[in-house]
Amino acid sequence: MTYLSVIIAAAGAYAFGAVWYMALAKPWMAAAGVEAGEGSRLQNGGKAYVISLICVILVAGMMRHAFAQAGIANPAKGALSGLGLGLFVASPWIATNNAFEGKPFSLTLINGGYATIGCAIIGAILTVV
Repeated sequence: MTYLSVIIAAAGAYAFGAVWYMALAKPWMAAAGVEAGEGSRLQNGGKAYVISLICVILVAGMMRHAFAQAGIANPAKGALSGLGLGLFVASPWIATNNAFEGKPFSLTLINGGYATIGCAIIGAILTVV
């Protein structure tokens, strides 16, 4: 696992996020209370996309470190470990924030689903590249 693997893994999860949120755009926007700006684009899209990219790189970097320490080196273990991190670390934080913010549970499922599957993708890619 190298620093290049972190960038490639982050790009994979980021690309998955693009597909995930395009497919779930309407329910996500309704649950999150986000309105589209001109041309059906998010009003704060540019800044949000940059922050999202930085964050997914940070997640991939930390997963690389944890995987190296744990000796996780094959794609099946990487994907399963990533899935576990997304489901049992990232998603509970998302659920907690959404609960305190009074957001609908559907938002937790959409955002938690992205975190869970995105981490599985990162885990698989980190162990391949």
